[in-house]
Amino acid sequence: MNSSLAQSRPRSRPFGQNYAFVVIGVIFVCLLIAAGLRSAPAVMMLPLEDAFGWRRDVISFAAATGILLYGLTGPFAAALMERIGLRRTLVGALALMSASIASSLLMTQPWQLVATWGVFSGIGSGAVAMVLGATVVTRWFKTNRGLMMGLMSASSATGLLVFLPLLASLAESGGWKPVAVAVSIATACLIPLAFLLVPERPAAIGTVRYGADADDVPPVSPAAQGNFIAHTFGMLRRAAATRNFWYLFATFFICGFTTNGLVGTHLIAFCGDNGISEVKAAGLLSMMGIFDLIGTTFSGWLTDRFDARKLLGVYYAVRGLALIYLPFSGFSGPALVVFAVFYGLDWIATVPPTLKLTNEAFGERSGPIVFGWILAGHQVGAAVAAYFGGYMHELQGSYDLAFQIAGMTGIIAACLALLINATPVKMDPEPQAA
Repeated sequence: MNSSLAQSRPRSRPFGQNYAFVVIGVIFVCLLIAAGLRSAPAVMMLPLEDAFGWRRDVISFAAATGILLYGLTGPFAAALMERIGLRRTLVGALALMSASIASSLLMTQPWQLVATWGVFSGIGSGAVAMVLGATVVTRWFKTNRGLMMGLMSASSATGLLVFLPLLASLAESGGWKPVAVAVSIATACLIPLAFLLVPERPAAIGTVRYGADADDVPPVSPAAQGNFIAHTFGMLRRAAATRNFWYLFATFFICGFTTNGLVGTHLIAFCGDNGISEVKAAGLLSMMGIFDLIGTTFSGWLTDRFDARKLLGVYYAVRGLALIYLPFSGFSGPALVVFAVFYGLDWIATVPPTLKLTNEAFGERSGPIVFGWILAGHQVGAAVAAYFGGYMHELQGSYDLAFQIAGMTGIIAACLALLINATPVKMDPEPQAA
């Protein structure tokens, strides 16, 4: 009897409600490492060309596959976190990421690059992405959500800041294999950290969400019961019947197209075409990472206080103008610094206002899964841009037109953002189980 009673009691942790910040810290590091994994193909592109003789569009296809699955996994991962638990999903994803990257050390054919760095790492990292941050912020915070989501979003920028110069140095001195080893080991080291320090919910440690009253009962997703795959697709069907969903999906598609799809995958190679070494180009991305850490965190603070639609309009317009400017910059030092500052401040500052608009439109109960589908649009756009950039380079011998087209899509996204309705939308009712 005593043992069963002990099992039913929540295992207490220190800090009370403030333990939410411990969870946020662990998830921040997990997102940071996942960002390092997804950015690694950018520094591996030229070494893989040298080592295997593979064409740039072939390597871009593997990167695009990983980015695509990184996004498509998101909504299912959000539902799986509700169905089998956040911690189990996170630990399994980290193990898959580490194993798939380690397996790439044995590859000799392009399809093996697609399988390891594309398919399996894409699925694993897709569960350790923005949808994880959104789920954790919703579960653990009642207040300050915009700021916390800004920090979660900024972790990918910090991933660029911490990893790209190191990975570029490894690639320049030892080729692509040291990059794979470093990413695989870093991912494996997170598994015990996530298992020991991330409870399922505040209730599991006898507390409530940060900023909530003692009687707070957070909403439970319908995916927590029944067939989570059916719930995930059902949520898409109901959300897709609303205009707001398509505005959010389209703007986030362009967000992915103009960030990690094109710039994240091809900027280092673009700089290489203009006589800038990989390490210096990675330093440029690192500088962008510093400014994005500032810009995205500040964006979260602004999102708690101002109209999210207007913020998105400004962010996308600035990004579009920066991308149009880059091919005409001459790639001089001062010009690249100007680009890094303006583009860096805006890299993923769009995430906090997009999440806020999603939760306002679809509610806290459905918001995380709907956001997962919107995030899938982000990664579809990124995958299209990753391949598009490589294709345009093979077709024209330069990236100039690809970056100019991406800049024009940013202006389109700025206009679409202003059309989003800030009031809750009406979705078709969810079918009830018999």
